[in-house]
This record gives sequence, C-alpha cells and structure tokens, in this order.
Amino acid sequence: MDPVLSRRAFLLTSGMTAAGVGLEIALASTPAASSTTTTTTTTTTTTVQTVSSPRGATGYRRLADGPGWRRVIRTELAEAKKGRAERRTALACFVQFTDLHITDVQNPQRYEFLRAGAVSAWRPQEALTAAGAVSLIEQVNTLRYGPATRAPIGFVMTTGDNTDNNSRIELEWFLTAMTGGRFTPNTGDPSAYEGVQNSGLGLYWQPESGMHDVDKRVGFPRLDGFLEAAIREVSSPGLAVPWYSTIGNHDQLFGGAYAAAGDFFADLATGSRKLFTLPASEANAVFQALRQGPDPTGARFRAAWKRYKAKARTVTADERRAPVSPHDYIAAHLDPAYTGAGPVGHGYTRDNLDSGRLDYSFPIADGVVGISLDTTDRGGDYRGSVGSRQLAWLEQTLKTHADDIALIFSHHPSWAMTNLIPNPARPHDKRHSGQELLAVLNRHRNVVAWINGHSHRNKVVSHGGFWEVSTASHVDYPQLARVIELADNHDGTLSLFTTLVESAAPHRTDVTDLSQNGLAALYRELSFNSPGLQSGLAGLPGDRNTELLLKRR
Repeated sequence: MDPVLSRRAFLLTSGMTAAGVGLEIALASTPAASSTTTTTTTTTTTTVQTVSSPRGATGYRRLADGPGWRRVIRTELAEAKKGRAERRTALACFVQFTDLHITDVQNPQRYEFLRAGAVSAWRPQEALTAAGAVSLIEQVNTLRYGPATRAPIGFVMTTGDNTDNNSRIELEWFLTAMTGGRFTPNTGDPSAYEGVQNSGLGLYWQPESGMHDVDKRVGFPRLDGFLEAAIREVSSPGLAVPWYSTIGNHDQLFGGAYAAAGDFFADLATGSRKLFTLPASEANAVFQALRQGPDPTGARFRAAWKRYKAKARTVTADERRAPVSPHDYIAAHLDPAYTGAGPVGHGYTRDNLDSGRLDYSFPIADGVVGISLDTTDRGGDYRGSVGSRQLAWLEQTLKTHADDIALIFSHHPSWAMTNLIPNPARPHDKRHSGQELLAVLNRHRNVVAWINGHSHRNKVVSHGGFWEVSTASHVDYPQLARVIELADNHDGTLSLFTTLVESAAPHRTDVTDLSQNGLAALYRELSFNSPGLQSGLAGLPGDRNTELLLKRR
C-alpha cells in the first residue's frame, strides 16, 4: 500500500466524529424526506457556495458567480435519524474525475465533419481541454478536506474517457497533467495549428477570422491569438494526493466507438490526410449510424471517408497519434515517470499487464475496498457491457471482501450498458448488460455505491440497497468533478455525501486573457455556449449535492 494512502486511511478511521473535526454542514436533526436540505457554513469553495451562471437571456451569454446548489437529503434507502451528525465517523473521502476528454484536436482520425449533419458533433471549446483539466487539478489541490465530514481527501479516481481519440500522445498528456509536469497540446507541425479552426470553413468557429461562421452567428467572439495560445505549453502541478484510473470507451476505441478495422483507423490517425467536411446528408447518415449502432468497425464511417477522400487536406503526419492497446495503456500507467503522488500503476499492476485485463481492486481505508471495472466493449460501440469472466471475478472479489464496504467504479452507468457485441479477442465470452450487473451488485450486501460517468450528466439513482452516482463530464458544461464522502452514523445507517466542484478558473472570463488560467475560464464559457449542448446535464437538485442515506447491511 502506498505510504501516503496508508496515513490517510489511518486518519479516516481513527475515530474522527463530525462534531470533533468541525463539521461544515449543519444537518437537519429530524428525519428528512428526499427534498429536505441542509444549511452550510463552509469555507471551501464548492458548488454549495457558488456555481458559474449565465448573464443575459439570448445569444452568446457570459458567465459570472451565481447562487450555489443546496444539499439535498435523500431517504429512499434509509431513514435520516436524529442526532446522526454528532455520532458520525468518517470512513472515506475522495474525488471523482470523469470524462476529461483531453483532446488532440488536430488528429486526422477525428470526425468533426459530422457537424454538417449534427451541430453537437463538434465542440468549439475542445482545443482547451488541457488547460481545463489542469485547472481542475489545481482546484482539488486546494480542497484538502471533504466539505461534509472534514475528512482529508485520500485520493482521486478517474472514471474514464480521460482521453478522446485513443492515442498515445493524449495518454501522455493525461498522465503528465495528473502527475505533474509540462506538456504541449500540439501535434503535427510543431510551429502551427492544422485543425478545423483555421480551415476557412464556416462550419466551425474561426476565432482569428472575420468570417461570419456558424458559431459567430450566435455571438462567439473573434479572438486573435487564440490558436497559438491553445497549442502553447501547459504546466500542471499534478495531484497532491494519490490517484487511480478507470478506463473508458474513448480511451480504448477509435472515436470512442469503433474497434480496429484492419489498419484503417491507425493509418488514418498517424497519416497526413485529414477530411474537414462532408455533405450534410452524408454527415447525418454517418452520425446516425454512430449513435444508433451497431456498427462496431465503423463501416459507414470508412465508406464515407473513402468516398470523399479526394477532398481531404494535407496535414503533418505524426506517429505520436498511434492508437493505444490495453497493454500500452497499463504499461504507461506503470511507467515510473508517471507515479507522481502514487500509487505505482494507479491501480494497475504487473498482473494486469500480463493478463491484459483492466479490472482491479484496491484498499480505500480499513474496512473499505474499491473495485474498478472495465465496462468498455472492445467489440465496438460507445455503449458498454461486461464479460462473463469479469462478472465471475467481480463475484469472487466481493465474496473475498464480504466483511468490507465495497465501492464500485466504472465508466458506463447501468443505463448505458446495452451493447452486447462479443469481444473479438474472446468471442465465446458472453457480454452482460447493466441490468445484469445491477443484479449481481444487489446480491452482495457490502456494496454501497456504484460510481461512474459516460453520460456527461449528473444522475443519482437508488437500487435496492445501494446508490448509483453518475457525474457530469469536464468537457461539456457545467464541467464538474465530485467529492464523495462515506460516513458511519452509528445508528444502523451510512451517509454518502456528494459535493460537486468546478475548476479553479474564475467564473467571469476576460477574453483578452490568453494565459493558461484565462484559457481555463474561457473553456468553461465556450462550453456553456456550445451549439447543440444537451440541456439538463447538471441534473436535478437531488443529483448534485446530496446526503444519500442507506442501511449498513
């Protein structure tokens, strides 16, 4: 066990009561319905205190400080008993990152051209994912303690889609950001940007042009120097606490959806031909095939690319865009250069490297175990599932830790695990849906929470005896991470606190500030204004800052 984590585990389990450590949330003293809220006297900036909020009603809207989101007590699984705040002992405290989507926006494999058929297929903010991720790391480093229990933050868990294009260089950027160091989010020509945002095509925001493009028509600004700033070196302090990694579909599959189709996607990614646009009807057909599936090897995508390849433009080839295999992914995490605050491998071990399996368990604290599941189907498609071998491993792991509280981590939520395409490497290993996984988890009384992402939406659902907590992404507004705290109320119940946090960047942007911090603020504002953004990604109040009661079984 990592020595830093061991010390934190000791602190978490050494009898700290809520009253004894200066509890920041004054909980209601009477049993509460799911709409009951708490009052706050916290000094740590989270979304309980303030959330970035828009000004104005139409067009491109600027962000500024807005009112926070109240904490909601949910009692579907257990009664909120009187006096629990005074009895409470913290068991675990950590932060969830999900869907960072650190993106090489110049990769020829990307399908920005689908925007001709669906405006949401490309985001104007994507060039700033690196600066945004670093700003989130900076914010977590300032938190130090959980806002509800005041327990020290023990670790960070990423729940997948850490990268966007399953490429070696994006993985390198992600690992450098998390462990600390400098990196340059640029590929191809080292001295120039070669993507869609200086293409002269009105389909995309052309920040340094006077062109009246699609995004400027809704108020996006002209920003001279934006592209040079976007591919400038980024400096990350790295996380000050240990961190663990769970893999997502964008970390394993081409475009987050396609399995290997010969050498087509690999050659496309590392090559020198990039398709910038398609006719709207063709783009819409490919987009619908992508969303509706199954098209595991991207046959519709490949056919369209080949049909219009004569219209592709020449860009600088770059071998660093090569795809990452599961073995490569694990090996990179095990690289000592990326250990940072630890642990070595960030959950993955030599056993994972030898087997190619991306599932593992790890000690969170005395009496609390974490289990990370790989829910990406390597057979293809953006929706997830798990194999029979994984379910058997999960069952055995839960039995081994029958006396421990178990927290499950994955990329996909239960409702997005509907793809049952066999893994080409294990064609006889049956795939299982989210509903089947829920049934397995409900058979084990030690499971208290399943924590995931993928949907880019805050959603908290009760399932029998445990909670499923899905958190919004850090690429689409509202760009959040989630602090999760587990506490024993010593009355037969547990409380699972969830508190959302934004990055350290200021809510109000200065569009003339193209510093790293200024770009992180702009990243948030652009994401809010992104055409085609789904509504309601922040979720309902009961999906945001919560106290989730459940019985200690």
